[in-house]
Amino acid sequence: MTVADPLPLRERKKLRTRQALAETAVAMFTGRGFDATTLDALVEAVEVSKRTFFRNFRSKEDVALTAIKQFWGTVLEVLEERQATGPLLESLRDVLLEALGRMDDYWFRQFRPTLSLVESSPALQGHTLRYCSEIQRDVVRRLGRGETLELRLLVELVVAVWRAAVAEWPPTGSRAELAEHIESAFAAIPRSLSLR
Repeated sequence: MTVADPLPLRERKKLRTRQALAETAVAMFTGRGFDATTLDALVEAVEVSKRTFFRNFRSKEDVALTAIKQFWGTVLEVLEERQATGPLLESLRDVLLEALGRMDDYWFRQFRPTLSLVESSPALQGHTLRYCSEIQRDVVRRLGRGETLELRLLVELVVAVWRAAVAEWPPTGSRAELAEHIESAFAAIPRSLSLR
């Protein structure tokens, strides 16, 4: 199926349900608090069953972090598709930028509120840290160069650069500005390493 081909009706319905659950979850968790919002309240607000919820997500934490997981899932897809050429740090920068370029407008609208939600919830901060560790292991494995100390450090550095770029990105910043912050953060690595 090409990009121009529409998804089959069944797939479009599943996608709409998934998006409604994720969007409503972020709004409800932000408004009421993550811990104070029950799964029952969420599925009632979206008018789906718990069974439908669990067909789409594993937990409240999972649905809350949909935008974050979509981005890193796309990073892993890009890694699968492209051959790393040249210095690995530059290649990983290009992977992040390509993944960002693949994210649609719906993701972009959900990403900022998701970041704010995570900042306000210790439970989600802990879940995000665990997820980040899993992603770093996946990236190391997909690079197929063995799990060396140097490679693990490089992948951790890339994730830290991503976080620094997101932290510098203004609340009303555009997708293009986020890409610029990613490039600036990577460019700052040599200066950072030589600080005294």
